[in-house]
Amino acid sequence: MNRVMLTADFGLSRIVHGQMRMAGWKLTRPELQSFLEELVDLGVTSFDHADIYGNYSCETLLGEILMGNPGLRNRIEIITKCGILLKSDKFPGRKIKYYDYSFDHIIASVESSLKNFRTDHIELLLLHRPAPFFDPETVARAFRTLKKDGKVLHFGVSNFTPSQFEMLNAFTDEKLVTNQVEISPLTLEHFDNGNIDFFLREKIKPMAWSPLGGGRILNPSDDKGSGVLMTLRAIAGEMQVRSVDQVIYTWLLKHPAGIIPVVGSGNINRIKTACEALDLDMSLEQWYRIFTASRGKELP
Repeated sequence: MNRVMLTADFGLSRIVHGQMRMAGWKLTRPELQSFLEELVDLGVTSFDHADIYGNYSCETLLGEILMGNPGLRNRIEIITKCGILLKSDKFPGRKIKYYDYSFDHIIASVESSLKNFRTDHIELLLLHRPAPFFDPETVARAFRTLKKDGKVLHFGVSNFTPSQFEMLNAFTDEKLVTNQVEISPLTLEHFDNGNIDFFLREKIKPMAWSPLGGGRILNPSDDKGSGVLMTLRAIAGEMQVRSVDQVIYTWLLKHPAGIIPVVGSGNINRIKTACEALDLDMSLEQWYRIFTASRGKELP
């Protein structure tokens, strides 16, 4: 599988595996280990996490597999996120969900993630969401410390706008390498808020979370969703592919911004379906038919 280079010497697999729902897959440890090994054999080597996933449990699940199979660690790239504090039974004194990008919290969150993953470094740390209370100098100092100590190799963000990305980038020693945002045939927000243009201008390869719309594309609940699904099915027939999923992944992969889909399934066949899209193509007209179906009107 081809890789997407985020810097001259650091890249991710063209398909990233999202492990947010790992705790819900109910796989035994041998089953999970077999599944992860099969992913890597397919070339899907980049694993996407966050400290909060699975009510603070998913990082530990991956760490248990890595502890039992140390050779696997050298074949993967770990992505994780920090900054969101959930109201959770794990933290009974916490009254609300909020964000914390203080120096102490970023450092403590990474230390916790390293312990959970049973590793001494994380390839890519993302700030999970932009925050209304945010000190970029403090964040940059935390990044500088983690980089100097070899605990995090690269940094990025998630769900940031272009201005928020540029603001933080102005303070960091090393440039942010990616922004993980929601992109799907149902979610065109980042074509409207300037992010896609920004990615192209700055040659930033974005990751796309929820590329299938969180199931809303395949199970539409409104006229817009039904129209998008009808268009996807028609194009699947034209492309002679076996699933609408492959049309969606092809639509994302075709875009010149170099969008990296984050595929969050615990079913290996669904991952194989995504990987097969790497060998597919669609016409420019087909790409725009999907875009227009989501817009609900012709281009101006």
